[in-house]
Amino acid sequence: MKIQTQPKIRAKKRGRQLFDSPFHASFWKLAAKEFSYIEMIAVAAMFIALRIAVKSLTIPLTAGLKFSFDFLVNSVGSMIYGPLVGLAVGAVSDTVGYLLFPSGVYFFPFIFVEMSSSFLFGLFFYRARLTQTRIILSRLTVTVFCNLLLTPALMKWEMALGIYPKPYRFFVLSRVIKNICEFPFQSVILIFWLGSISAVTRRMELTFADGEKMKPTKKNLLFLIGITAAAILAVGLYILYKHHSSS
Repeated sequence: MKIQTQPKIRAKKRGRQLFDSPFHASFWKLAAKEFSYIEMIAVAAMFIALRIAVKSLTIPLTAGLKFSFDFLVNSVGSMIYGPLVGLAVGAVSDTVGYLLFPSGVYFFPFIFVEMSSSFLFGLFFYRARLTQTRIILSRLTVTVFCNLLLTPALMKWEMALGIYPKPYRFFVLSRVIKNICEFPFQSVILIFWLGSISAVTRRMELTFADGEKMKPTKKNLLFLIGITAAAILAVGLYILYKHHSSS
């Protein structure tokens, strides 16, 4: 008699249904149901601790700008428990992380940056077949929405309330350049990272989709180079415009 292991019991309970996109009612039902599994709550708690630990280890670049590897932990967690549990994980990790490692004045709305990044990774990776294109688009979406739109908007709000003492412009060139430089680098890291770690999560039956071979193809490398070049060109044109308008 074959003994069924605990991971298979978990997989049977959660189901193995996969989706091409999150635009299905069943996708959201399964994502919401993750809250009801004790095992998944334990996994989420583990990823909260990992995110807090990893986020405290940053590489400072300039005043107010730093490089973090939190996106690696965040992407795997969201791939496992989905966008809705990801929202809760982002909220708790941001709050507890600040209490353990306070930095500057606490401004509550910044919690939405952490929540949004987890949510977006969950939209791309939860119950989906991993592809290089999907990974690159996920990194691009998080970079544009969380780093270049939401964070500056919240900083402007913080300044308007008088919490942030220094003047802050929505468009900060150093932030844009940092994100342009990080995007292709982080995308390639994500491709190798998720390709490796997804094999482990499949064996543990935390995820169920087989992925394509995670070695950057010529097509995807050209795609990365094209996006980065377009962003550099846009920044160059902006600098040229500012130079002419001020002279």
